[in-house]
Amino acid sequence: MNTMAMNFSDLPERVAACARKSVALGLNQGTSGNVSARSPEGFVITPSGRDMTALGARDMVPMTMDGHSPEGQKPSSEWRFHRDIYAAFPQARAVVHAHSPFAVALACLRRGLPPFHYMVALAGGTDIRCAAYATFGTQALSDAVIAALRDRRACLMANHGLVAWGTTLDRALALAVEVEALCGQYLRCLQAGEPVLLTDAEMAEVLEKFKDYGAGA
Repeated sequence: MNTMAMNFSDLPERVAACARKSVALGLNQGTSGNVSARSPEGFVITPSGRDMTALGARDMVPMTMDGHSPEGQKPSSEWRFHRDIYAAFPQARAVVHAHSPFAVALACLRRGLPPFHYMVALAGGTDIRCAAYATFGTQALSDAVIAALRDRRACLMANHGLVAWGTTLDRALALAVEVEALCGQYLRCLQAGEPVLLTDAEMAEVLEKFKDYGAGA
C-alpha cells in the first residue's frame, strides 16, 4: 500500500502544493487547471476560479462521489471528470488537469499523439487520444474524457488541454509534464512533415519494458 493510501491527514496541503507546482512547471497559469486526490470520503480538489499560485490547504474542497461539497465551498468546475476518473479507474489516486501551451495547441487541432516516440507509452498504450469536444464543466465533457482514457492514464481534450492520472500526486504531475513535452515535440515534427511512426510490435516491446518503469505507474 502506498503512502497516500495510508495517510490522508495532510492531503489538502499536498493537493495545494501540487497545484502550485503545476504553475511553476509551466503547465498552468492564473486560474487555469485543477488538481485532485482521492480521499476516504471521495476526493479533495482545488477550488473554482482561484489563483493557483496562492492556494493553501484550507482552500481545498472535499467532495463525495455523489458530487456534494461543504456549503460555501466551490469546487473546480471540472470536478465531474475527476470524480468519474476515480470511479472508472480504481488505481487512480490523483488527477492533474492542465492548460499547458503545447497540449492546448495540439488539442485545438483535435489531434492526439500517435506513436511518434516511444515515451508515448508512459500513458499506458500505443497512443494518447484526444477526447471529443464538450463545454467545460459538463457531464458530456466528463463522458468524453473517460472514453479517451480507456486503457490510458492521460489524454488531450479537444480545444481545451490535457488530463493525467496517477497512483500518487507526484506521478500524475510527472505524467502531465511528459505529455506536455511530447506535444511540443510532435508539433515541431509536424512543422517539418509527418514523423515516422513506431510499429505496433515496436510499441508492444516498449510497453512491456515500461511495466517496471517507475514513472509509468
